[in-house]
Order: sequence, then structure tokens, then C-alpha cells
Amino acid sequence: MRKGNSATDDHLYLQVAGGLEKMIDDDVLKIGDKLPSVRVLSDEYGISMGTAFQAYYHLEGKGLIESRPKSGYYVRFNQKRFPELPKMTQPDPLSHDVSVKEMIASIYSDIASHNARIINFALAVPDPSLLPAAKINKSVMQALRNSKDSCISYEHTQGNAELRKQVAKLAFNWGGKVKPDDIVITGGCLEAITLCIKAITQPGDTVAVESPNYFGIFQALENLGLKVVEISSSPVTGLDLEGLQQAIKKYPVKACIVIPNFNNPLGGCMPDENKKKLVEMISQKNIPLIEDDIYGELYFGKTRPRTCKYYDTKGLVMYCSSLSKSLSPGYRIGWTIPGKFLEQVKQIKRINNISSPTLTQAAMAHYLQHGRYEYHLKTIRKALHTQCLRYMQAIIDHFPEDTKVSRPHGGFILWVQLNKKVNTFKLRVEAMKHHISIVPGKIFSASCNYNNCIRISFGKPWDDEADYGLMILGKLIKKML
Repeated sequence: MRKGNSATDDHLYLQVAGGLEKMIDDDVLKIGDKLPSVRVLSDEYGISMGTAFQAYYHLEGKGLIESRPKSGYYVRFNQKRFPELPKMTQPDPLSHDVSVKEMIASIYSDIASHNARIINFALAVPDPSLLPAAKINKSVMQALRNSKDSCISYEHTQGNAELRKQVAKLAFNWGGKVKPDDIVITGGCLEAITLCIKAITQPGDTVAVESPNYFGIFQALENLGLKVVEISSSPVTGLDLEGLQQAIKKYPVKACIVIPNFNNPLGGCMPDENKKKLVEMISQKNIPLIEDDIYGELYFGKTRPRTCKYYDTKGLVMYCSSLSKSLSPGYRIGWTIPGKFLEQVKQIKRINNISSPTLTQAAMAHYLQHGRYEYHLKTIRKALHTQCLRYMQAIIDHFPEDTKVSRPHGGFILWVQLNKKVNTFKLRVEAMKHHISIVPGKIFSASCNYNNCIRISFGKPWDDEADYGLMILGKLIKKML
């Protein structure tokens, strides 16, 4: 490496920080060890003083090192301090009715609250400060200027042509070879999933789902009069394929729904070989697979994980995603690539709402074309990874020692398993008295599991308020014990 002020310094500081982080992870540099001075680091790596400072600032932002006045930088955290992973729960191996409506209704008002007094760990979206609002606003204005009728007419049922073209380009990131005509634009990812469910099931059918699972999927299944069989899932590798195979043998499973990449709420990511096996399994039985890949672009590693759709040769994988978690939650832009069920999905979309809103589709099409979306994704991934580490460290510091926490490699959700004595519905009530919003684990299952679990979103940038909120939560949990 060489000293200098070139644009490559942006990459140099990350290389230096990455090398130091690996030494911390490998215990070469232990907690409490003093790091080389900025001048020594500069000489050792052949980089400018500014680049050396940037490397230390980066590690400090992740909470891995700390600056001590007039003393220098010291290691403060490594992965050996991570708590145990949550234990896998074996849900009742029964096909049963879904009943989550009342539970979700009781807490949804504060999940979506815009009350500035509430410290919101419940809302699974990135903080507005992480999103390119100014560029999106410019795209809205440009969409209006480019439209012959100011975007007041119905859009095509299948969606804005330019937006579908841009979504097809996004599929290259996971190896997809998709044409714009393969895509249906929807009002967010949940509408995409719901359209797909409607296209392939009838009331009374049984659907296999992961457990725990996003409560919105359970709501959709309940609303459509479907039964579910819950399959256990790992916080590391996702869906238990053997469990699914047993369920398929035992029940007339008409469809499967999975969130393979950074599952909500567990955060697990199915290894690509497992995705391939899953697609082979459902293809042999001719069972459609609805894939929710809403978090796929928010990976912390060097490469994007594949999708189940990548391995699909028969058109049985109905791929669903959106821009809600990465770019603009309120614009409600989602899509599905439903494979062989395209015509059924288009017909249901037409009946449901004719088309999705014209203006937001045109605006997002313009942004994806001109807004440097890939650059934004790199920025938000880095921010979320840092936030993940800081939230994890605060939970270690403030929660009881027997707390178990997931270790996601993408997305912005932590699954926290507490002592069995803790009822997290009661914890939520107590937390709201302190203006802290959390989501109790019970709503992530149709069979009332996970009473001692909570989901915590780290979409909010780390600050004193977040630390205070987790400290109060920790005190409330200890009081319940």
C-alpha cells in the first residue's frame, strides 16, 4: 500500500479496518489490548494519516474498539462475547386453522406509531435517515414532468413498463434471467405474496410455512381460510428441509412459503445448496413455492445470496420482493415473478385493484434508472451491519446473562430468546409505559409458541436513545425474573 489522497483511500481504510477486525475476531488482538497509534498504523500499512484515522473511526463505529483520551485506541469487543443462539423450537406437527388476527390487532397501533416519544424497536423498516429522500423527491418531480397526464390515469395491470424493466435488471444480482413481461408490480411484498397464495389455493387447503414466521403472512393465510403446518427453522440455516419433507408426506400440502434470505424474524439465511434441494423437493411433488426475498439485497457479506427462483426450472417458484426494506417503505412498490402462474396472478391483480398507483411506480422507475441504487445499497448495508453489532453489544451489556440472540448476516432484525419465566406480551405492556415499542414473539406463530421471545429491529441508527431503550428493557426483564 502507499500513502496518498487518491480516491482509492476510500477502499484502503476498509481494507485496513477489515484486517484489524479479523485479528480481533481471531483473538490475535484481545479485548483490552492497545492498538498501534495512528502514526504507527500509517507507517505500518503505508497509508496516509487520514486513512489510518478513517480505519479506526470505522471500527469505533462498529463498537469493536474505543478511544481513550490521551491514551489511544483499545479493543472493546469481539465475537466471542456473542451470546448463545436461540434454540430451535419444534412446533406442533399438525395442520391447523390460523388465528392471529386479535393478537396482531392488539399491538399493531404502536408498531406503526409515528409518536416521536416512542423508541420504536418494533417497526421493521430502515430509519428515514438511511434513505435517499432528496433523490427520490427529484424522481417524483421528474415522473410528473415526463407524464402526459401528470400520472393521474390507471397504470397497466402488470405495472409500469420501465419499472418492470428495472426490476428485471435487479434480478441479475441473484443470477436471474427475467424479462419485464414475467413481472407483476404490486402494492408491496405482502400483496405480491397474497396474490400468489390466491392463485394456487382454495379455502381449506394446507400451506407449509416456517416457524417462527412474519405475522403478515399468517394474517393473509387466516383471511383466505387456509390451514397451516408450521416447520421449524434455524436462526442460522433457515427452514428445516427434513421437517418439510415429513410434513409433505403427512399432509396434502398445496403450497410452501419461505423467506430464505435473512428470514423475518429469525434472521437465518438458507445455504444456497439447501435452496437447490428445496426446489428439487417441491418440483418432485409439483408443489408451488412462494419465495419472499424482501431482505435479499441487504446482505453484510461480500456477495448476495442466491434465491430459490435461481434454481427453478419448472416455473413453480413464485418469487416476491419489494423496495420497502431498502428504499421507500411508504411508496408500496413490490413485485412478483410468478412463473407458470403468471396469468392467474394477473387476473387476481386486475380483480383486486386494477393496478398499483401510477405516480409511485413512475418515480421508482426513474430512481432505479438514474438514482445510483447500487451505491445506496452499499451505503445502507454498511450502516445496518454497524447497527447490528452495536445493538448486539447493548443487549449483551443490559440483558440477563441467559439471553440468547440471533446473529443475522443481513437485514435489520434480531430475534431475542429470554428466560422462560418472561412473558413478552406482559413485557410489551410494561415497555410501552416507558414509551418503548417491541414485538412479542407469540405473533410469529399460529400455534402460540415463542411466549418468551421478542423481535427487535435495528433499523434505527445507533444513538443514546437506542442504548437507553435497551437498558430500560433489560431492567424490565430482570424485574420479571
